[in-house]
Parts: sequence; C-alpha cells; structure tokens
Amino acid sequence: MSVSKLLVAISFALCAAVPVLAAEAPAAIDPVVVPVWPTGQMPGKGADEPEGVKPANDKFTRVTNISTPSLTVYRAPAADKPAPAVLICPGGGYSYAVVDKEGTEIAAWLNTLGITGIVLKYRVPNNRAGAFQDAVRAVRLVRSHAKDWNVDTAKIGAMGFSAGGHLCARLSTNFATAPYEKIDEIDQLDCRPDFVVLVYPAYLGKDGQLAPELPVSDKVPATFIVHSEDDTPFVPGSKIYDAALTQSGVPHEYALYQTGGHGYGLHCEREAKLWPERCRAWLKEREII
Repeated sequence: MSVSKLLVAISFALCAAVPVLAAEAPAAIDPVVVPVWPTGQMPGKGADEPEGVKPANDKFTRVTNISTPSLTVYRAPAADKPAPAVLICPGGGYSYAVVDKEGTEIAAWLNTLGITGIVLKYRVPNNRAGAFQDAVRAVRLVRSHAKDWNVDTAKIGAMGFSAGGHLCARLSTNFATAPYEKIDEIDQLDCRPDFVVLVYPAYLGKDGQLAPELPVSDKVPATFIVHSEDDTPFVPGSKIYDAALTQSGVPHEYALYQTGGHGYGLHCEREAKLWPERCRAWLKEREII
C-alpha cells in the first residue's frame, strides 16, 4: 500500500473516533485524490528525501518530505444544488503536515455543515515558496473541477491551521501575484478565496509589525480568525492581522478566547473548544451555508 493510501485509511479511522463528528456525520462519499501539478510541470523544488510519516508521541499523522502535492476531496453529501467548498491547509510549522487532526477530521466536520472539504497536502519541509505555489494552484483546481465536484464557484473558501493559517492568509492577500509561470488553462482561473478561516494562525506578525508577505488591503476576502491568549508565541501576530483587517475595512470576526493553547484542531478542552460552533454561526451569517 502506498504512503498516500495508507494515510487516507489512517485518517478515516481517526476521524471516525472523534465523538463530536460521529453522531452528526452523514454518509460519506468516497474521497478523490487529485495531483496539484501535471506530471513533470511542478514549479520550484521538492524535498531532498522520500515522503514519510514523522514519528510522534500522539495518535496523529505528520507527513514530511512532501514532493508530490495533492488534493483529497471529501464531497458534501448529495444536494439539489452546488455546495460550498473549503480548501483545508493543515499545520506543522512548514516542517510537516498534520493530515488528520487538521485535515481529514476538519473535512468530516465541514461535511456535516453541507460543505465539501478539500485537504491540501503541500510541499514541506522548509519550502514556503513551494507551499504557496501549491495553494494558489489548488484554489484554481477547485474552480476547474466545480462541476465535477458539485461546488458553488461563489463559495470557495480556504481554512488553515497554524502554519496552514499563514498559508491561507498569504492566499487571501497575494491572490493578484504570479508565484509561477502559467502552465495551462487552469491557471487562467481566479485563485482568490471567497472567504477565509484562520485557526490559531502562525507567523502573521514579525517584530511587532504585520509580516511583510501579507499586504492586507480592502480586497482581502471575509475572514474568520480563531485564537487564544495563552498561545503566546502566535497570538500577537493574529492581533496585528486583526487590526490590519479592521483598518482596511475587511469584513471579519476575531474569536479570541482566554485559553486554548495551540494545535488542538477539534480536540480543544479549554475555552477555545467553542470555536467550531462560532465558526458555523459566522458561515451562516455570511450566507455561505
């Protein structure tokens, strides 16, 4: 069994073990795995070593040395009209990707809301340029497959966790840039997400200022930010980002909790455990669901 197929199997098993999802999840549609780049046409570089799973002390799966980026599509249950879709960018400090806790579990939760969840396995480690190229191409791929996947092209969002939150912030502020030479007709499509959710995002600030790679403007899509005061390395950056969004007049909500820490996904046991319901309410208020 390939590493990719093994990870899908592991992720499904872990997702089924999350009680908050199991009771509510409708019947799943088998996932579809799609390469981000045509064979031999990926811009930039890959990893120096073969892809593999990084050992850890918990039950979650951390994939590193990713050189073949992919999308795994978990379609929303069949509906009589196209569904919203969310590109999910797992965290991992740009060293690995936590593909289940911040990937497939999130897709399963989104499915309960009638949203198609699409997990992006982007290039790591230490390849922020490659990861951004992967994310830009990924949004375009979703748009190109909208009919096949029954996706509403006006409701294609991005959701990122930790480093994945930084990646989604880059998507929402740099959609007019060209991080790679266009390859095909897919690259003619818009890479701007229609909305963005940043969950305990990392690296949004630097030296007390907005990170220079995040040029916030009034063109940034509607944004929902989740953070907690006790995530001391990264919450200052999200506060700076929140202030920049406010100054630019971007519609957004900043869900700031006193406790929660970092890296919890859907498993928080402190105040930030309320974030999924608050996010659901925000999506409903924005008429995304």
